[in-house]
Amino acid sequence: MSRLTAKFDALRAAKRKALVPYIVAGDPDMERTLPLMHKLVEQGADILELGVPFSDPMAEGPTIQLAHERALVHAVSLSGILELVTEFRRHDQDTPVVLMGYANPVERMGYDGFAERAGRAGVDGVLIVDMPPEEAEPLNEALARHELDNIFLLAPTTTDERIAKVAGLAGGYIYCVSLKGVTGAGNIDVDQVQKLMQRIQAHTDLPVTVGFGIKNAETATRVAVCCDGVVVGSALVEAVASAEKNGTDVLEATTLIRDIRHALDAISR
Repeated sequence: MSRLTAKFDALRAAKRKALVPYIVAGDPDMERTLPLMHKLVEQGADILELGVPFSDPMAEGPTIQLAHERALVHAVSLSGILELVTEFRRHDQDTPVVLMGYANPVERMGYDGFAERAGRAGVDGVLIVDMPPEEAEPLNEALARHELDNIFLLAPTTTDERIAKVAGLAGGYIYCVSLKGVTGAGNIDVDQVQKLMQRIQAHTDLPVTVGFGIKNAETATRVAVCCDGVVVGSALVEAVASAEKNGTDVLEATTLIRDIRHALDAISR
């Protein structure tokens, strides 16, 4: 059983919601990314999503674009991120780690080479933002050989036909985009999320998390009632950037995750 499956099974048994923070590997630098990962787990994260820096992160809003730029200043690479996960696994064998990024770095490494190295490092899943399901089967095959899950995004504009296609390829969980646009944009329409959830659940029993627009405990709890977990990205990345700018310890940014964890647990009681 994969770490992702085991984690969601345990959460469902405990009637708890998954809390999935997203940070960009190498922001503010690689030296502090590792302690940031461990601190997020300490504050209540169930799964970690690590952004792989890319020069053209087209799905991201300004906050995460800037984080990619800051990481690239330090020449953060996919190989370096796999080494980071290896180091994380020395002290944490339980928390699932998902790499979220774009196809180019993976294609440059080669699907088989990437999947082998990612599996050996302790990565559990991969979410390639710009890889449509129609092109994903070769990567899926490589990931499957190394017991890695391929995670897909589904948006309110996704057709039922496409949802069915994704459901046949996806593993681990499905990432439901709460709104149209890039990360960090707009306000969440819970009714729209609920409708999308129902359409997704008609095609798969995989857990579904919701992201894009989860900014605090209030937005997290509003959405959590209709899904298996929430993803917190832009708000956390902004908190890390603010701490760095103000000269405070970036680990203090994780109090956002602590507060959301407490709120999610409160609605599960």
